[in-house]
Amino acid sequence: MMTTPFVDGVTKQYHSTVWPELTLTREDQHLLLHSPIHLDSLSSAVHGGGKGYINRITNIYVDRFYECDNPERDIANWLGEWKYPLESTAGLLTAVKLEHAAVLEEKGEAASLFCCTTAGVSNGARAGSERTTFAAYRPGTINIMLMIDGQLTQAAMVNAVMTAVEAKAAALADLDIRDVENDLVATGTTTDAIVLGVSQNKSYEATHAYAGTATDLGAAIGRIVYGTVKESLLAARASLR
Repeated sequence: MMTTPFVDGVTKQYHSTVWPELTLTREDQHLLLHSPIHLDSLSSAVHGGGKGYINRITNIYVDRFYECDNPERDIANWLGEWKYPLESTAGLLTAVKLEHAAVLEEKGEAASLFCCTTAGVSNGARAGSERTTFAAYRPGTINIMLMIDGQLTQAAMVNAVMTAVEAKAAALADLDIRDVENDLVATGTTTDAIVLGVSQNKSYEATHAYAGTATDLGAAIGRIVYGTVKESLLAARASLR
């Protein structure tokens, strides 16, 4: 199921169709993805990044004039203001309008998957090419929140992130998104981020040791990440017409 649940400007909450009680809520300044249980996580989030244990993800909107000198402090302050627990919440920053968030879900026998992506490409970039780099932090342009209800080893979690990034690059290639400096096909933007959350739900008998494109799980990851990246970009593009 593919949807951009908040594009109508009216909808405030989306309930997962494959993961009971998993909700995505649009607040004034952020998206909140809330899980009914704590999840094993692996992420590049500004707050709560790395390997962790979370039940909330916030994707916080900031405009292009945001002062990036201390994003960790800013996110912690916002989380405190919204009364979200610092220790179990991952925090992302995005310069993409929240109504362009795209959601795609898949239910399978060995795992169920949910993905929400906010995507823009004003700073498209090709990894491996010569280009300008920055020492300071910049808010995210493609932020991926990938949730897997199933059992994964830690190695498979890393593999899942790899597959998600490959799918993101494929979506950009198929939309002919270009590096803004050298006009080569972009593999991402200069400010992308991802949060992976895994339930380790034992009601799924299989424990996934791999999540690459040769596996059923990896194929599903590829489909939902590719789909949400493409849908979010197309929604943002349509809003400019």
